[in-house]
Amino acid sequence: MSGLTMKNLILSTFAAALFAAPHFTYAQQGAAPDPQMKAVLDELTALGGKPTETLSPAEARKQPSPADAVKKLMDKQGKKGPEPVGDVANTKVDLGDHSVPVRIYTPTGAGPFPLIFYIHGGGWVIADLDTYDASARALCNAVGAVVVSTHYRQAPEFKFPASHEDVLGVYQWALKNVDKRNYDAKKVAVVGESAGGNMAAALCMMAKEKGLPMPLLQVLVYPVADLTDLNTPSYQENAQAKPLNKAMMEWFGKNLLVKPEDAKNPMLSLVLAGDKLRGLPPATIINAQIDPLRSDGDKLAKALTDAGVKVKHKIYDGVTHEFFGMGAVVDKAREAQQLAAQDLKDAFSGAVAKAGAPGATPAPAKP
Repeated sequence: MSGLTMKNLILSTFAAALFAAPHFTYAQQGAAPDPQMKAVLDELTALGGKPTETLSPAEARKQPSPADAVKKLMDKQGKKGPEPVGDVANTKVDLGDHSVPVRIYTPTGAGPFPLIFYIHGGGWVIADLDTYDASARALCNAVGAVVVSTHYRQAPEFKFPASHEDVLGVYQWALKNVDKRNYDAKKVAVVGESAGGNMAAALCMMAKEKGLPMPLLQVLVYPVADLTDLNTPSYQENAQAKPLNKAMMEWFGKNLLVKPEDAKNPMLSLVLAGDKLRGLPPATIINAQIDPLRSDGDKLAKALTDAGVKVKHKIYDGVTHEFFGMGAVVDKAREAQQLAAQDLKDAFSGAVAKAGAPGATPAPAKP
């Protein structure tokens, strides 16, 4: 056999073995985004942001966001934004030695309206009320509810549990200020995205522990549910995904935690909460297929169901982390918003079992 033939044989054998290797499977590479989601990701790439995990928190907060990419795409498509609502008011809530920015969205109409307590994402480190403005506006209109969107102290300047404490403090403020706002404090639900989804569930646990009125429903959009395990199937499939990847989650954790052992705290790793989940309000969990946190949603749905909490869990294919607020340009985002809105309306009307009251028996989870 000639040297050239032998070389070709070796190369072809190596290539065949390489492409048959597990790390070249479709699942390991992750799913492809649908055309609308890809258009947003292309705009995000064009904005030229640097990898978050290579930056300081101060630098990361200045980087272009998926919300910026949506705005750019809307401009190209001739769409106007932001989505109008009846009224938007900015205020600050004093919590001891500091204050927390809060934005209140009110729909058109007479009221009093139901109340959605909304908690934005950003890994406890980045993002703000502006970044998640589209989600709050969409929920305000789709549900016909006042949305109280809260900020919180962020890491690493203020590490865990500062953010959770702020969320609880603003929630208590919202319940106490019902006479000053046009909403009904007996019809309250909580919605959170990503780190906000984590804190939405944690808020329900804290309210239960402190004997506070609990939300009628918790809507958890791609929530962080387990900081102890960053090697789940979805982390492996989407290790290099945009706009959230495994390296970013590791970076968030390093900035958030005082010590690594804090990752085991059930307020952060909700799946470790055990009986603390029992008696919580029904949950709607929304996940994206192309997202390291998809498996967190799977595990949280199981943990809540095991604790007797009624759970609806929906995964949207072809979309990524942060898709929920992209209803102006991504159809599946509108679908997810409509799902959340219908469940919120049902909760406010009493159609969803009011789990969480002392002695209440949660409705059984659907198979």
